[in-house]
Amino acid sequence: MKVRINRMLTGLMGLALLSGCSSSLPARYIQQAESDVTLTSLMKSPGAYHGKTVILGGVVVDQQQDGQRLWLHVRNRPLDKDYRPHRPIVNEGPEAGYYWISVPNAVTLPPRWKQWARVTVVGRVTDPKTAAPSTEPVLNLVFMRGWTMGQAQQGGAREESVGANNLLSVPEGLHGE
Repeated sequence: MKVRINRMLTGLMGLALLSGCSSSLPARYIQQAESDVTLTSLMKSPGAYHGKTVILGGVVVDQQQDGQRLWLHVRNRPLDKDYRPHRPIVNEGPEAGYYWISVPNAVTLPPRWKQWARVTVVGRVTDPKTAAPSTEPVLNLVFMRGWTMGQAQQGGAREESVGANNLLSVPEGLHGE
């Protein structure tokens, strides 16, 4: 009897530990990304991050189709420890700035992406002088998760070695905020 109770308690503690450490991003993207990169650090030293993978949050405020690319203009939102974007405490300064996401036409975003209230973006930093609509930081899309008001709705995943048909979908209500 004691053995069963100990096993049950061990299992419950393991579940509690796992649920407390959940993240809104797959672990492989967190491991690939430079840690603690902010929009401020990208703007201060763009060359230091060129070609590196970073994670930012934001709100898509505009889109532009340009040949073989969709450009998403994003207003930055700070990320919490679970990589969920939130409104900044102060709406001024570099962290309240903007950046661009470059999405190749070969990538099909989930059908309801325009309804996302916020996004968490994993992207590779590129030189904004090469093709961007402005001089703001540019991320080539690697992974993007969309958030509706108060919950995760759907996410779209894109990896360079994976076709556009491989989209990650998160069941509605799985991740609460």
